[in-house]
Amino acid sequence: MIVRSLLGSVAEQFFYLNNIASSVLVSEKQLPHLHKLLVEACRIIDLEPPQLYLQQNPVPNAYTFAMQGKKPFMVLHTSLVEMLTPEEIQGVMAHELGHLKCEHGVYLTLANMMVLGASLLPNWGAALAQSLQAQMLQWVRCAEFSCDRAALLVAQDPKVVMSILMKLAGGSPTIAPQLNLEAFIEQARHYEAMSNTVLGEMLKQAQTEQLTHPVPVLRAKEIDRWASSQDYHHLLETGKTEYNQKATTKGGWRNW
Repeated sequence: MIVRSLLGSVAEQFFYLNNIASSVLVSEKQLPHLHKLLVEACRIIDLEPPQLYLQQNPVPNAYTFAMQGKKPFMVLHTSLVEMLTPEEIQGVMAHELGHLKCEHGVYLTLANMMVLGASLLPNWGAALAQSLQAQMLQWVRCAEFSCDRAALLVAQDPKVVMSILMKLAGGSPTIAPQLNLEAFIEQARHYEAMSNTVLGEMLKQAQTEQLTHPVPVLRAKEIDRWASSQDYHHLLETGKTEYNQKATTKGGWRNW
């Protein structure tokens, strides 16, 4: 509650007004095919549908934003929608819903405040802040894996999620149909094999330690692995959870 109070309503109002002013609100009457994809994903994830906006932007991306007491919203960039199939668009939506379901924004805000507080301490404050920052980034990358799993639970086809990652890594509306998913999966396996050596692991760590997202090939390999796990198949066998009609409006924002 303290964290959410500190965030206040100013940021929420700013982002909300920005979307009202410069984006298109998706609904049953406006781009109903996107609205239907969102509702279906929410039913599986068991969340009330957030507001969905489509925003003109040449960079393929998606993000969510939510504050205490306010309805969360999701934004999709036009370039993302143009590049992906309907199933893949729904996978992106499910990934973003995963952030809301897991309340990642709240924990990220707490972590940022801890890093800021540590940096203000005398003597060892800077070193402590640097260590906390590294651990926070590691957690953020793990959170992305969790949301990729949410995408898989909705898509129920690992190739859909891996195709999203492939297109985000090197796709465009014209190039995307030419991309070979099997070749990309093989590329992901080769990346993992390169990491099996001490030198390879050191280079991989140096490459990723400052990133907020795991590299696309690693995310694809993790989805490939989890799709074969007993945990994943057990979740599918338990059946879909009933949609409970209750909003989750706990704070923070995350992007794909």
